[in-house]
Amino acid sequence: MSSNFKVKVNDTFEFDFNTENTSKLDAVSVQKNKFHILQDHIPYKAEIIFSEFNQKKYTVKVNNSLYEVVIANPLDILIKDLGFEVGQSKVIKQLKAPMPGLILELNVQVGQTVQENDNLLILTAMKMENSLLSPRDGVIKSIAVAVGDSVIKGDLLIEFE
Repeated sequence: MSSNFKVKVNDTFEFDFNTENTSKLDAVSVQKNKFHILQDHIPYKAEIIFSEFNQKKYTVKVNNSLYEVVIANPLDILIKDLGFEVGQSKVIKQLKAPMPGLILELNVQVGQTVQENDNLLILTAMKMENSLLSPRDGVIKSIAVAVGDSVIKGDLLIEFE
């Protein structure tokens, strides 16, 4: 099975990769975070200078040039296709249903303080349970749904103060 990845370099260039073509890369680790790469018979020295693993952001030095690299996996691509953006999620005041489904579980109460990535609720859709996580730190202002409610895409689920 092949997974697709999008790699954005310096916020300008975008490349598509999959596990099949990345396995064909001629790259050898020579030290921690340092690599020797051979591409079209041309050698390159690469080093990961800085990484934000959870954000999938890296600063990579290749032959003394620095590049900012952001990697998007299939889940990141799906989230973007659903209309969510990492940068936008920090300022949202409402959590809306990303797809039609049934509220299976509520894990918060009105007035509760939550941290970014706390599990707020579970939405079941197409026989899959989807945990919806808090997009930011905040306090729950209101909950517009109850366990067992059916929702459609775009329905208000939770409001933040």
